Amino acid sequence: MPSLGELRLKTLAAAACLALTLGVAWADPAPVAAARPGPVDVRTQGALRFENVPQTPPAVRERLRQYVNTRAAGFLDFLPDGGILIATRFGNATQVHRVAQPMGARTQLTFFDEPVGGASVRPGNGDAFLFARDAGGDENFGGFLQNLTTGQVNQFTTPGTRNQSAVWRDDGQMVAWAQVPAASPNYDIMIADPAAPAAPRRLLQGEGAVGPLDFSADGSKLLIGQSISVAYSRRFILDVASGALSEITPDLRVSYDGGEFTPDGRAIILTSDEGSEYQRLVRIDLTTGARTVLTPNLNWDVESFDQSRDGRRIALSVNEAGQSRLSIIDARAGRTTHQVDLPPSVVSGVQFDDAGRRLGFTVNAATAPGDAYTYDLRSRQLTRWTQSEVGGLDPSRFVAPELVTWTSFDGREISGFYYRPASGGNFPVIVSIHGGPEAQSRPTFSSTVQYWVNELGVAVLVPNVRGSSGYGRSFLALDNAEKREDSVRDIGAALDWIAARPELDDSRVAVYGGSYGGYMVLASMVHFNDRLAGGVNIVGISNFVTFLENTSGYRRDLRRVEYGDERDPAMRATLERISPLSRIHEVSRPLLVIHGANDPRVPLSEAEQVAAAVRENRGEVWTLVAADEGHGFAKRPNQEAQREAETLFFQRIFQLNLTR
Repeated sequence: MPSLGELRLKTLAAAACLALTLGVAWADPAPVAAARPGPVDVRTQGALRFENVPQTPPAVRERLRQYVNTRAAGFLDFLPDGGILIATRFGNATQVHRVAQPMGARTQLTFFDEPVGGASVRPGNGDAFLFARDAGGDENFGGFLQNLTTGQVNQFTTPGTRNQSAVWRDDGQMVAWAQVPAASPNYDIMIADPAAPAAPRRLLQGEGAVGPLDFSADGSKLLIGQSISVAYSRRFILDVASGALSEITPDLRVSYDGGEFTPDGRAIILTSDEGSEYQRLVRIDLTTGARTVLTPNLNWDVESFDQSRDGRRIALSVNEAGQSRLSIIDARAGRTTHQVDLPPSVVSGVQFDDAGRRLGFTVNAATAPGDAYTYDLRSRQLTRWTQSEVGGLDPSRFVAPELVTWTSFDGREISGFYYRPASGGNFPVIVSIHGGPEAQSRPTFSSTVQYWVNELGVAVLVPNVRGSSGYGRSFLALDNAEKREDSVRDIGAALDWIAARPELDDSRVAVYGGSYGGYMVLASMVHFNDRLAGGVNIVGISNFVTFLENTSGYRRDLRRVEYGDERDPAMRATLERISPLSRIHEVSRPLLVIHGANDPRVPLSEAEQVAAAVRENRGEVWTLVAADEGHGFAKRPNQEAQREAETLFFQRIFQLNLTR
């Protein structure tokens, strides 16, 4: 089951034609001059605070709104009556909906101001579902149970704590989950009847980032996972009655993902990179410790899987260069029995129904937003359950990316996805860098990218620099600690690739990214100031030392493994040296900084200190802060304001003339 936190649930000829329809015209490229320092222009709009961000022309706002209002639907769970639960947004925030039949009406079940991105139906009679919700993006997720008949909602977790990794016992009477106060690095394992008012019971006083993964069929044992880093994790068996904890493979230092008991409780199924560059599906015998690789011939990661309740079949999704391949295998032999025929897309949320006859999942493609699907194993029929609206736009104009590669400073091949406007050339370029850093940019639908390409006539390059997942454990480790700036050099090589493309204007290139991608934006501006027109830093890290000292306690140790421990004097010196804030005086190009005031991961202070430093250096900086958001903007009005600010910023640095 996903964690409670994860249940929250992302040519000049053509340009001339767009200019006639949208009032967008392109001026001759010109160098961007640094603005003269002066008073900061401050205005507020509800929960939003703008500094130096101009007012948005109404025509630009209305066209942008169509893109922001594209919807997506995600499969959540099966209902006993044959219907499904989905997550989608009709108002300002994502909520849970019921769909009774394929392409049927979506009936909204939760009605909150805050996003509710997931649901897990109670096993057995299926009369209720779990969901998670925080407040203002603070990520202190509470666990709630909602009755499907009465709509009654009961919070079963302790207010003021962060709760995640909730799993049902097979009889539907108890739930186990991980709980931590925001300031603590150590999670506890809790258990409770979510429908009862009694206080939850602590099963295990945990150490580090631990959480339950699955109950055994008889409910006597819990499979527990502990995350040390992206490259190292552990698995334990917890005896529910006695509290005894035993590690499954104490002598291995590998990366595990997920985990489920087999129906007889004698083994577990999970993914592991033991003896491989990639995550493979593995069965571990709990008596002998014997490990059997069920997917020995794969050279890509098994990204998700689910085992049927009878244990006969396993559905698995494999990440092949960013695209998903979905298949079903015989659990004992590892032989493929079904290959689900899907268009090029990314699959998530794979789950069997209780009978093991249907598989539910979400399909997301570069040219179509996410929708819920099922696959019937008997008829081998793929059924689409939702068709998400695209804001009244013409979906035939959505652009699919091309997978491209370039050679970096050390001869290593780096890849990315390249979105090109329909025809013509001399395009400005946005290099959009993912966060993580242990993440991967994949060809999923982005209304933001489609707006840039179709309405602004801007090409978009989405790289997967070293340190990205999906390309093997060796590639994942190439940016660790002292090697951090090697990933920034990959962006420099991408700028060389851009300069060599005849249709691209290398004098008008911007970097764009959030979280760790925000660090990459700032670092790229430091290293390649003369080659960039500007940058957009969203909830980004400006100084690794202050970030590590101020991030929430439950994340700090995990981040120290990735970035280095700032308490070590030598490492602290390295972190200070590579932090963009230490060299921000070298940046003369405009910067847009966007942040949520409640961000528990990258505190608002990271944005405030870089904006203050740029102004002190007489540079140009725009800022947008939302008082009711955390690590990224989740509410539609705030998303609209963010896209407007970004558009006006690109108008400024690319010398676009957005006029009607």
